[in-house]
Amino acid sequence: VQLQASGGGLVQPGGSLRLSCAASGRTFSRYPMGWFRQAPGQEREVVASISASAGSAYYADSVKGRFTVSRDNSKNMVYLQMNSLKPEDTAVYYCAADSSSGYYSTNLKPDYWGQGTLVTVSS
Repeated sequence: VQLQASGGGLVQPGGSLRLSCAASGRTFSRYPMGWFRQAPGQEREVVASISASAGSAYYADSVKGRFTVSRDNSKNMVYLQMNSLKPEDTAVYYCAADSSSGYYSTNLKPDYWGQGTLVTVSS
């Protein structure tokens, strides 16, 4: 599986962005997927994840109610809609896939990573 993330950029506080992740490979629809982020000087952290079935999602407390993760298995795409962005959301965002966890899992242990896309929230 190869992952290609896009959609990052500069946005003002309170604004919105949608990140997209295009996946290659016929087995994409079987894998839980998610988004991680890494801010300067900090460890990479999970932001949101979605089961392969798309029936379950997980969100970090810091983004609950503001971010929404979704996927379109027919297009091999995963999305992260980010609303009400805050300066502390500034980070490089990575999409990730987990080929070993179950179809209904949202507890990601990624073994595939996309390249990062930078999100900067600043006025």
